[in-house]
Amino acid sequence: MARADADGAARASRTTLELKARQERGARAKERLCGEIDLAPYRVLGIYWPIRAEIDVRDIAIRHIEAGGVAALPVIVHKNAPVEFWPWEPGTSMRRGVWNIPVPAAGTAVRPDALIIPLVGFDAACFRLGYGGGYYDRTLAGLSPLPLRIGLGYAEAQIATIYPQPHDVPMTVIVTDRALYRAAPSK
Repeated sequence: MARADADGAARASRTTLELKARQERGARAKERLCGEIDLAPYRVLGIYWPIRAEIDVRDIAIRHIEAGGVAALPVIVHKNAPVEFWPWEPGTSMRRGVWNIPVPAAGTAVRPDALIIPLVGFDAACFRLGYGGGYYDRTLAGLSPLPLRIGLGYAEAQIATIYPQPHDVPMTVIVTDRALYRAAPSK
């Protein structure tokens, strides 16, 4: 199976779940994330606006803000370039960004200390598949040191391998509704 085939199979598994099942299982995944990972030490938390049956993490972001942290959404400022993260909180003026994904209407870039990143597919080595635009890959490649990277998705998204490419950066941890996977320590 090639990388594109793995991507298609992973996408299909998520979208076949009914809405209520996705919501319940998404809630379990978020409970696992918050129960296993203390986000408090990470002042700036990068999140995502949920699309295409992704788990909605805005409630985690709101709790982070209420605890004194900052939540930020990815904004594509230039095509095929790293994204910027702009602060977000409920009530922020929004506009439609690339692919009609809501983004803050204005903002100044902040550097995330931790990222919650949606995944279409993942493997046991904590590599993730997204939608194929490469924006997270380019963004992570430009960050040093790397932030905490939390891939979030459904258990069915696990595949044998994503066929990682040299530019792929593994997630620190993958969290699903059924399990938590940690990447092997880098040498």
